[in-house]
Amino acid sequence: MITNELTREIIGSAIKIHRELGPGLLESAYEACLAYELQILGLRIERQRPVPLVYKAVKLDCGFRADLVVENRVVIETKCKDALHPIDETQLLSHLRLLNLQVGLLINFHVAVLRDGIKRLVNEYRDPISIAI
Repeated sequence: MITNELTREIIGSAIKIHRELGPGLLESAYEACLAYELQILGLRIERQRPVPLVYKAVKLDCGFRADLVVENRVVIETKCKDALHPIDETQLLSHLRLLNLQVGLLINFHVAVLRDGIKRLVNEYRDPISIAI
């Protein structure tokens, strides 16, 4: 499954959850439901994956955690807040960089229509066609 198909499956599952539960729950509830839905689809999920920080060749335990990592390719950060802020995007981009992954989804479940709460972020995009050439 290519990354675009993978993110489409993730977004579809998030929308399904949001339609059934609506806004108003805690982030951890949506995270658990999303992990469950994605596992039903046969996808490999890691919840609360530690995000390592290496500074001057020393690995530091700073307690950074990615909410969900799907198929070791897509990082998902779940939020439940009135509005996403630039720092939320910065956090996701930092997780992508530190995990050496390319694509992340920032999903804010605290919206009336989930489509309005989803941002797809890319870390150092590499076009698969140009890589193959």
